[in-house]
Amino acid sequence: MKQSQVLKTFLEYVQISSESRSEQAFATRLAEDLRKIGLRVETDKAGVKANANTGNLYAFLDGDPALEPILFSAHMDTVPPGKKIQPIVCDGVVHSSGDTVLGSDDKSGIAAIVEALHIVVEQNIPHRPVEVAFTISEEVGLLGAKALDYTRFSAKNAIVFDNEGDVGTIVNKAPGHVEILATITGKAAHAGVAPEEGISAIVVAAAAVNGMQLLRIDEETTANIGTLCAAGPNNIVPETIRFSAEVRSHNEQKLHRQCDQIVGCLQDACHRYGACLQYTIEPSYASYYIPESDPLIELLRSCCNAIGAPVSICSTGGGSDANVFNAHGMHAIVVGTGMEKIHGVSEYITVKNLENTQKLALELMKKQ
Repeated sequence: MKQSQVLKTFLEYVQISSESRSEQAFATRLAEDLRKIGLRVETDKAGVKANANTGNLYAFLDGDPALEPILFSAHMDTVPPGKKIQPIVCDGVVHSSGDTVLGSDDKSGIAAIVEALHIVVEQNIPHRPVEVAFTISEEVGLLGAKALDYTRFSAKNAIVFDNEGDVGTIVNKAPGHVEILATITGKAAHAGVAPEEGISAIVVAAAAVNGMQLLRIDEETTANIGTLCAAGPNNIVPETIRFSAEVRSHNEQKLHRQCDQIVGCLQDACHRYGACLQYTIEPSYASYYIPESDPLIELLRSCCNAIGAPVSICSTGGGSDANVFNAHGMHAIVVGTGMEKIHGVSEYITVKNLENTQKLALELMKKQ
């Protein structure tokens, strides 16, 4: 079966390793491809802030100045295991050889944007001004988006090609995210000779966790503990334990309330047992909500209808670069590219979704 150009490009891109903070080789290839198409390409020093080996990639294509520009975005990094990816195409589905991720998160979005740009220029299709942001280190805290130079963009609207679900999936609501990092310090003692002289940090933490509201709190809010770590010999009452948790919510008041509940449990347990508590609350990104009647969603509806992709508007429990774009005053929406079972070796994407993602990008670029 003859492969479409977007499929060929996608297969080449996923074979270029670009795990988070190691995107340089892929960024170099992308810059070359975009320059060959005819775009003006720039980079920044976001890698310094993100402790990565390269920065974000910006690209610009002039268009009809009477039309509003749109920012097209996707992230360059993949989660591990993402080295030496060997993509396999079978019965219209692309997957890895089984020992790595595929990298459709998010190289499906990147390949679609690049090939749509290729078509626009090659076929001399009338189009709006197009701006591109390919970010680094999204998977480790949206670090590239947080370090973008937003003064380089004139676009007020952004489409982020980075979500599960068939093409036509439009995410108009995403939660805010906060991390809680804490250290509980008790008192070491010999566990066999004088355990009563010690204060077990593990016992304190257990008491704190027992009072916490966790996992699904309500339809808008979740909370989870990712790390509860104390390491030491069995004959010593453990003095220190590290704790990290996250809270997500579509409602800012609920987000802060849930953080307070978790911290309150830590404080109460430490006070009860005489342990010391040090903690920080670190906001990762803010929530966003864009009404279904918004003009950008109406534009997406129109473009999806034009390519025959059924529209599904939904919320998500995860964050993306769109959260950061919205916090910087842009109007940003995430769309599905068809990636499935991401962040695991079972990840896959259909060829149809790859091709439809390119078609959607092309429709958005065209003169409307």
